[in-house]
Amino acid sequence: MRTPIRILVVDDYAPWRRFLRSTLGMYEEFEAVAECSDGHEAIQKAKELQPDLILLDIGLPTLNGIEAARHIREVSPGSKILFVSQNRSPEIVEEGLSTGAEGYVVKSDAARELLPAIKAAFEGKRFISASLAGHFLMAAILTATQYLFQGF
Repeated sequence: MRTPIRILVVDDYAPWRRFLRSTLGMYEEFEAVAECSDGHEAIQKAKELQPDLILLDIGLPTLNGIEAARHIREVSPGSKILFVSQNRSPEIVEEGLSTGAEGYVVKSDAARELLPAIKAAFEGKRFISASLAGHFLMAAILTATQYLFQGF
């Protein structure tokens, strides 16, 4: 039997943390090692536990998830980070991913996308919720088009 993926769940809404833990608990390959409700506590738990994966909300009290992710990168560089947030702003998503996070899952899509997102993270791939992907596809096309026509 393989060692389970050790996961830290970070969200300020207790019912959501319970949902994530119960979802993860259905699979023997996952172990929710701890949960916390704010950014500062997330940094401390990440430093203390060195989890394999951190499911991190953006809208946290005291220190938002993006700032927490930047600090977590310093104290637990081996931890993969997946943002799980209801925020759909492309700018926020881009800022979150700029921290080196492996992906971004919109909470309303989490029931069907959380497991594929975790799988992608451990395969070295970036995951973005399908409901956000259109924006990022258009941005990539525009960037490529601008690059191709730079010389003209």
